[in-house]
Amino acid sequence: MVNQLLVNLVNSVLGPGRATARNNYAYSCPFCHHHKPKLEVNLTENREGKNPWHCWACDARGTTIYNLFKQLKAEAQKFTELSSLVKTSKSIKETKVEYSVALPDEYISLSNVRSSDIAARHAMAYLKRRNISKYDILKYNIGYCKSGRYANMVILPTYNADGSLNYFTGRSFEKEPYVKYRNPESSRDIVPNEHLINWNIPIILCEGMFDAIAIKRNAIPLLGKNIQSSLMKKIVTSVVDKIYIALDKDAIKQALRFCEMLMAEGKEVYLVDLQDKDPSEMGFVNFTKLIQTTFPLTYSGLMERKLFL
Repeated sequence: MVNQLLVNLVNSVLGPGRATARNNYAYSCPFCHHHKPKLEVNLTENREGKNPWHCWACDARGTTIYNLFKQLKAEAQKFTELSSLVKTSKSIKETKVEYSVALPDEYISLSNVRSSDIAARHAMAYLKRRNISKYDILKYNIGYCKSGRYANMVILPTYNADGSLNYFTGRSFEKEPYVKYRNPESSRDIVPNEHLINWNIPIILCEGMFDAIAIKRNAIPLLGKNIQSSLMKKIVTSVVDKIYIALDKDAIKQALRFCEMLMAEGKEVYLVDLQDKDPSEMGFVNFTKLIQTTFPLTYSGLMERKLFL
């Protein structure tokens, strides 16, 4: 029998829930924001004295409601109420919340779309303006969404070494979008596009997926301006000896810090001076010419650049 007071409390944190089987309640997931109620919480303790919860979309999970509230940074009063309704809270060892990623339910591949699909035509026109070819669409499995959380967005997936999805980026193709980019609530601590990387030749680190597509060869998008720990570990432990860092001008401090870290690991580092254009704006030919005239960074050159920040 489910304690209605507990139901009311959880509802006050997660929003209205819907009763499902075996005393579970389904909620809209606050981690991945799926448009359907994919987060299920067991509101009766099992034999181990736990209340397991799990999102079927992003795979966020835990063993107690206390842990769920903690992840959501609930108000202190909610924890006080919770302690009077369930026997277990901090006493149970929690399972760390982990996330997996899946393409949106509304995702449609652009590799073979109908010409009558207006949204697809707008998506293709946007990609054409960004010099994305049909070959690129196939290579990177680029798609789009007509509805849902990623409505009117192109979807750019990234895959691990085994070819399994490990992240994706949504980019609006509207002229004046309310939200330009939208990403899943999944960890970015990955090696993006690893299935395309040859670790025996020089690699190029850039910021976004469109930059990596423009560079074409052995480019790893950081999905931002930071090198996540998994990628740094992969680079340091790999045999690759030459690394090009091509970050936007506004990320020069981060770029110099990465240069110093990688040089300390014995890597030959090239800091690409992009000036006021990113690789996706420059295009493959111009970017290739630029890196061909870029020389290895020395420690004296690194110190000089730091002085003029």
